[in-house]
Amino acid sequence: MNAGTMPPAGDSHRRSSGLRWFFIILFCIICALGLLIAAYYISNADQMGVTVIRMEGTMITGEVSDGDVIGSEVVGRELRDAADDPMVEAIVLRVNSPGGTPAAAQEIIRDLDYAKSKKPVVVSMGDMGTSAAYYVSAHADRIYANPDTFTAGIGVIWQFSDISRWMEKEGYNISIVKSGSKKDMGTTSRPISDDEQIYAQKIVNDSFEDFISDVISHRPIARSEIDDGRVIRGADAVGLHIVDEIGNLNDAINGAKKIAESRS
Repeated sequence: MNAGTMPPAGDSHRRSSGLRWFFIILFCIICALGLLIAAYYISNADQMGVTVIRMEGTMITGEVSDGDVIGSEVVGRELRDAADDPMVEAIVLRVNSPGGTPAAAQEIIRDLDYAKSKKPVVVSMGDMGTSAAYYVSAHADRIYANPDTFTAGIGVIWQFSDISRWMEKEGYNISIVKSGSKKDMGTTSRPISDDEQIYAQKIVNDSFEDFISDVISHRPIARSEIDDGRVIRGADAVGLHIVDEIGNLNDAINGAKKIAESRS
């Protein structure tokens, strides 16, 4: 047995040369990645540390986002993820919504409040931030809007349709068997009764009272300025304390960074 036989000198030289080239290539790759990361940080310096979350479309509960409708679970998850991300210093919620269901707003508000407990949350309104979308926005640390943004629109509406005359004219007949007097309330085959009208009005009033009480508890707004449900231009909304400042998305991002810096 030939114990301790040394490898040929040529093999050792080739391995040494191969390792040297491996480390050279690895060093070049690391340098290239470093340059790319540095370029990204420099080109995005104004927005570093700020995450923009979009709430665009009519708000409903659920997991949906198609441009026309935005689900509460989508917005809520993004708010919580940003709140828990150590690389995020502040959050801008970009709002472009006519509102939606009170339940959707209430679900998003819970997640927005969670995010706000950890870092600043600023709202930037686009074309519109009304009704339930304003319900959500009122919970932010600061609200930006454009001069012609439609905002406010504080209120609750419940619409009923009655096509019974058309059905009668066309010869349609519907028979309903129900367990309670109001089980078919809202059917289009008949007008709502006086008793149903009173009941519906109570639901709307109770929902509205929760809505407006919550808004004025978070914003220094006189109830009489918003309880008629009208929409208000952004330029006029500043004087009523409905929004804080006129500005676009970039202004909101800069404002969010300043709030974050003041708290650090």
